[in-house]
Amino acid sequence: MSTSILIVLNKDEDTVTFIDEPTRNILKIAAVDRNPHEVAVTPDGRKAFVSNAGGNTISVFDMHTLEIVDTIRHPEFNFPHEGKITQDGRLILASTYANKVFVIDTATHAITNIIPAQRMSHMVSLTPDDKFAYVSNIGANSLSVLDLATETWVAHYPTGRSPEGIGISPDGQWAYVANQDDNMVYILDTATHSLQARIRTSDVPIRVAFTPDGKYGLVPNREGDCLSVIDVARKLEIKRIRTGIWPGGTICNAAGTYAYVANNKTNDISVIDLATLKVVDLIDVGIHPDGIGVAVF
Repeated sequence: MSTSILIVLNKDEDTVTFIDEPTRNILKIAAVDRNPHEVAVTPDGRKAFVSNAGGNTISVFDMHTLEIVDTIRHPEFNFPHEGKITQDGRLILASTYANKVFVIDTATHAITNIIPAQRMSHMVSLTPDDKFAYVSNIGANSLSVLDLATETWVAHYPTGRSPEGIGISPDGQWAYVANQDDNMVYILDTATHSLQARIRTSDVPIRVAFTPDGKYGLVPNREGDCLSVIDVARKLEIKRIRTGIWPGGTICNAAGTYAYVANNKTNDISVIDLATLKVVDLIDVGIHPDGIGVAVF
């Protein structure tokens, strides 16, 4: 029987809350370095890498023991933010004020490459085949595509103003970019990177997540206190779900039954039933929760 653990980063108290996903009971609250922002989980669920943006470090957790087993440091880290982990064990990490992307071996925790990036590289999403990483660049108003075989840039594409959220659909066909200063989600075809649609959301769309079946794109709107639900096939916003104040980090469980939204200003997690698209529970966590992940092992 598998274990599923929600990982919630509490930015203003420098902690991580570990939650048993089926019961929603808190398993542990662990202290980390300053201002933890995002978490990346290895494909086997055994390790979690927490980026402490204010401390310029990465805390490595053993998900079986929920203990920190290592701390990764580098003099060029400057607000390390979101990373995603490839199937072959590379953490592709955007460091926002360094304007760089770091490649980290998740087995040895060694930094194997540092790639100059565009201004304020911030969020990362991988294609399902692990061929490319997409990086949103808030300061450059662009989306960058990284070839993961060569670890070199393919191209940089202009987007709307202050692109932050980035997500690749489960079938690899669509890239969604949440432009927080435009209040729009841009939908790009990943084959041509041509713009296919622009969807106006509520105020300050900040993240992108997809349901595992690829049916919906989920976009939290920080200043709108709601989650936009986008019908992927129709390229249409079909619903706005009221959340807590300042929704941010959003993720679905592996089963595709629930979505979890971290509410930065109400210090809780909205639990959304993906069958009914309704909030069915709230989980109290720490102060200013934002980054969120799921480990299944």
